[in-house]
Amino acid sequence: MKIGIIGLQGAVSEHLEAAKRAMQKLGIEGEAIWVGRPAELEGVDGIIIPGGESTTIGKLMQMAGLFERVKWLAKNGTPILGTCAGLIVLAKRGDEQIVRTKQPLLGLMDVSAIRNAFGRQRESFEAELEISGLGKEPFRGVFIRAPAASEVWGDAQVLAKFQGKIVAVQQGGLLAVAFHPELTPDTRLHEYFLRMCRR
Repeated sequence: MKIGIIGLQGAVSEHLEAAKRAMQKLGIEGEAIWVGRPAELEGVDGIIIPGGESTTIGKLMQMAGLFERVKWLAKNGTPILGTCAGLIVLAKRGDEQIVRTKQPLLGLMDVSAIRNAFGRQRESFEAELEISGLGKEPFRGVFIRAPAASEVWGDAQVLAKFQGKIVAVQQGGLLAVAFHPELTPDTRLHEYFLRMCRR
């Protein structure tokens, strides 16, 4: 298995490590690679769009030629995990702030995203979440200037909420979370994604 992590900005090395640990736990032979240009997406079984600054990630993906390639791969069945800023980039719609900053959206998920849904950087926090599909044990979500989904429609399914806001959504092979699963030792979310890639 080969997982490509969009390595233009954000918590890339942490995702590389988390994906490798998840592969070991599931007994999957494979690698997680740092992706900076379209050719490096050749033969990937899944893609991770990490957290960071969503407008910057979107614009850098466009400049690197990755934007349309990722869109094409998703539409042809390649699973994608978007974390924090990745949730915004995957969404079809955004709030006024997203529209104002001319945020490039891949427009793949039936999700409307809100930037900084829980406040600014200094209001970062951790919370125990109950996430469908991850078992009964709560998952510790690390929220850093986190977005959220204000609404979902179509085939998008809510997997978790916090304070009434949607923080985890799945739509077919697309998975978006508002927090940073790569910043905890718990690899269950990455394992869940790898199982999606294995299907």
